Amino acid sequence: MPENSEPQHGDEQPRSIRLTDPRALRAYAHPLRMTLVGLLRGNGPFTATRAAELTGESVASCSYHLRILAKYGLVEEAPGGRGREKPWRATARYTEWPEYSEDPTVAEAADALSVAVAERYFERVTRAMENRHRLPKEWREAEEFGDSLLHLTPEELLRLGEQIHALLRPYEARQSDPSLRPEGARPVTVLRIAYLDQDAPHDTPQDLPESEEE
Repeated sequence: MPENSEPQHGDEQPRSIRLTDPRALRAYAHPLRMTLVGLLRGNGPFTATRAAELTGESVASCSYHLRILAKYGLVEEAPGGRGREKPWRATARYTEWPEYSEDPTVAEAADALSVAVAERYFERVTRAMENRHRLPKEWREAEEFGDSLLHLTPEELLRLGEQIHALLRPYEARQSDPSLRPEGARPVTVLRIAYLDQDAPHDTPQDLPESEEE
């Protein structure tokens, strides 16, 4: 079931919601649902009618998927609705799910969600690269695009991830509080992807050449 990573205080939004129910994991692994949650986090609250305008989908489709998301705690009704035009809002700024589980059903659903998210990342990065020529010079020079092959232990990789999170955390509040954004600030997506490269050759202790004495 969904779990908020931090308690709410008044109208303060929790930082993240953690999905552990296989049904919730499978429900979220849907392109339109992930898009709706992302739009609500950045541009919400809004109604199903507005969601249809933003996504190009029908109002009925958006309304259906918003109800599914609400069933698993990812969105909720926001105050201020009139009649059937009820606004929706995201329940947290981020979504988390297990990286590992002893339960094969949870593990399978979590891995499927990770694949769906990775495919969505690829589509968005590709679209950004295709439209990059439209950006001003300062943004083209500031963007980051590349990779690094590091030799790390699991503990070092975990620590590296924690350090990256710590670097990004001071900027998170700007998402919900526009007054904190300096002049010229625009939405920037930062992807955090680190994986064990099983295709890269690596030396094991028995493969290393023996040292020669001179």
